[in-house]
Amino acid sequence: MDMFTDTPEGFRSGFVSFVGRPNTGKSTLTNALVGEKIAITADQPETTRRPIRGVVNRDDSQIILVDTPGLHRPRTLLGKRLNEVVQDTYADVDLICLTVPADEKIGPGDRWILDNVRKFAPNTPVIGVVTKLDKATKDQVGAQLIELHEMLGGAADVVPVSATTATQLDVLLDVIAAQLPEGPRFYPTDHVTDEDMETRISELIREAALSGLRDELPHSVAVEIDEMLPDENNPDKLVIHAILYLERPGQKRIIEGKDGRRFQSLVQRARKEIIALLDQNVHLDLRVKILKNWQSDPKSLGRLGF
Repeated sequence: MDMFTDTPEGFRSGFVSFVGRPNTGKSTLTNALVGEKIAITADQPETTRRPIRGVVNRDDSQIILVDTPGLHRPRTLLGKRLNEVVQDTYADVDLICLTVPADEKIGPGDRWILDNVRKFAPNTPVIGVVTKLDKATKDQVGAQLIELHEMLGGAADVVPVSATTATQLDVLLDVIAAQLPEGPRFYPTDHVTDEDMETRISELIREAALSGLRDELPHSVAVEIDEMLPDENNPDKLVIHAILYLERPGQKRIIEGKDGRRFQSLVQRARKEIIALLDQNVHLDLRVKILKNWQSDPKSLGRLGF
């Protein structure tokens, strides 16, 4: 354990959670700060389903980012379980960053989330992050900073950033590190996430399935990795057998697209991302199954890891 504990004097470390309305750029920001894709991003709200820990290693600090599902008013058993995960995470972190996009007005949804944060983690400090700087004018950004500062009250720090253009990311990390307690490294310096490889692969497949669908079926898609084996004829190639679960036959037609073309491009897109992640040639064997109303069935949820 010496390699973690041998840290300079004044070294800071801790767990940080980004919270905010769906689609405020939390996952994109996590990936940008870690410098590697660990959280999937998609056009739909509420894409993230489990807390993903991304590790940012700096000379003077180690920042562990916990990317929670967005807190929302639940409509299904899955929604209720996701909210419980979020609440547990709030109570467990050293700092909470409330994210608000620069190009959208602050509204009741943002205030509802802040109220919940204060309710579930009354002693955890909160800072404000204005995301998507690249999508707004200077005036919009200025007004947003003032409004977010007023909403948070007191001496809360508020930092504007753009994950896409990597603007002000170092400033944000400085502000975060300053709020963390002094302590050792929790992870080795070459560690970027504690997600296991199967989970990361299934998330990449889910991201490819959701891509371009907008709001048609975001929550109905789940992915399970059946098995991963070396190819019999080519030991350098990995064969991944995976199942894509949907809730209704109509959704299968959406996923497959005309003449199955959408499904083919989904497999190609996912395979490309998996190859980049594993740095290895991959054959992806993906099958689609209907698991009726799995989001509201405790047995199905358990089977899919919720």
